Amino acid sequence: MHSGFIKACGRNLEYQLIPAHQINRPTLVLLHEGLGSVAMWRDFPARLATATGCRTLVYSRYGYGQSDAFAESFRPDFMHREAREVLPELLAALDIENPVLVGHSDGASIALLHAGDSRNRVAGLVVMAPHCFVEDISIRSIEAAKLAFETTDLPAKLAKYHRDVRRTFYGWNDIWLDPDFRSWNIEGCLAEIRCPILAIQGVDDEYGTMAQIEVIASKAIVTTGVELLKLADCRHSPHRDQPVAVINAIARFADQIHM
Repeated sequence: MHSGFIKACGRNLEYQLIPAHQINRPTLVLLHEGLGSVAMWRDFPARLATATGCRTLVYSRYGYGQSDAFAESFRPDFMHREAREVLPELLAALDIENPVLVGHSDGASIALLHAGDSRNRVAGLVVMAPHCFVEDISIRSIEAAKLAFETTDLPAKLAKYHRDVRRTFYGWNDIWLDPDFRSWNIEGCLAEIRCPILAIQGVDDEYGTMAQIEVIASKAIVTTGVELLKLADCRHSPHRDQPVAVINAIARFADQIHM
């Protein structure tokens, strides 16, 4: 495993790169959730790399993990900027072409936005608990997360994973609760996606409903298909709640990618 820091858009970003152990396999690029980081993926990247044989990249976005801490607040277009500015520069710096993007939550939305930009070449998308538009259930859970951060030991738990836990938490929480963010919607990019998609959603997801992946199936014009995987006994983190089912599904999906 190679690990360290790489610069993209003028910021130092923490990353880990697991080498491939099979030939002619795509590179998997994991994009974390709104409070995620390299460390918060835990053993999932290593297990996924073993199951697929693929080279696997994990990185912490600006303000997360051990990457450079936030120096400013999020804007409503923060996911668009990550998808269209930071991610292309990061992939180029690491000489990664035509990857399979594996995104979770905000990271899944970033993956969709990146693939929906015709300037970017993407071999496939795996989106777990994606956000395509803002739902009331999302706002309620994000409000509950703010209360938990301010009244429980959640800051201490998250501090193990982030350089500046308060800036990380409020950077994510404040923008999602900003009234201007309620109109955020990325459905328009879906029709521009040209690669196969595996969309995964937990039946018990406290941050979103099945409408999030169903809109992908209805609006993405993908000749190679959109597969929906709806998991019972699964909340907002399918890779933690149902890791075997998720890893097996991604391994099957990767087998169908022709390099």
